[in-house]
Amino acid sequence: MADHHTHVQDFFTARAADWDTRFPDDAPAYAAAVEALGLKPGDAVLDAGCGTGRALPALRNAVGPHGTILGADLTPAMLQAAVRAGRDRSGRLLLADVARLPLRNASLDAVFGAGLISHLSQPGPDLAELARVVRPGGQLALFHPIGRAALAARHGRRITDDDLRAEPNLRPLLARSGWRLDAYTDEDARFLALAVRAY
Repeated sequence: MADHHTHVQDFFTARAADWDTRFPDDAPAYAAAVEALGLKPGDAVLDAGCGTGRALPALRNAVGPHGTILGADLTPAMLQAAVRAGRDRSGRLLLADVARLPLRNASLDAVFGAGLISHLSQPGPDLAELARVVRPGGQLALFHPIGRAALAARHGRRITDDDLRAEPNLRPLLARSGWRLDAYTDEDARFLALAVRAY
């Protein structure tokens, strides 16, 4: 676990300074994914693995001035980049591991996770921890601004059958973790899985 955390922190620390400039055109995709969550004014939402906080402005727009936005990330350099970009004005940033969140049970209405699942050390328990902090009927969005095939091609790989984000793998993984997969989109321009806190 500690080795995994160190690896994740090293990976993102090395990329934090120019992360946003590498993906400058993703804002509309983030906004569309947030819109798909169907958040209401006043809702409380966590951006899990928030990175440089690219989802935070869209989340703030969705929940309004009285909603609660938290952005949690394991890597200090990514949170520092979020502050430099002014995104801390949209929500409260937490240096925290999504596997052990400093939040009460059922305290949130939704969780947004962009590019999150491939960086979880223990996907089942980690998704269950996200379920713990969301009220029954609350929502989870697992998002990436490009689909699985396009992402694999970007990294010079092919999609494999054991990809956690493949629907036949993701649906039972979510179910075991307290979520019910309600909608699944995997196309070149977007990956988005929407799940509901089942119990």
